[in-house]
Amino acid sequence: MSETEPQARPRPQSSVLAGVSMRDLLASCAAARAVSTPPPAPEPATRRPVREHREAA
Repeated sequence: MSETEPQARPRPQSSVLAGVSMRDLLASCAAARAVSTPPPAPEPATRRPVREHREAA
């Protein structure tokens, strides 16, 4: 490496945080999932065979 080439300087680490807590992030993801998920389809109605009533004695 020649002396005319600039030396690689270490990048300063950023101390700035995103500003969103993990709890808020997870809560927003859960809310988005709840809103965007369609309700489950109703189960198909199964009809029971109608029994004929016996006449009273």
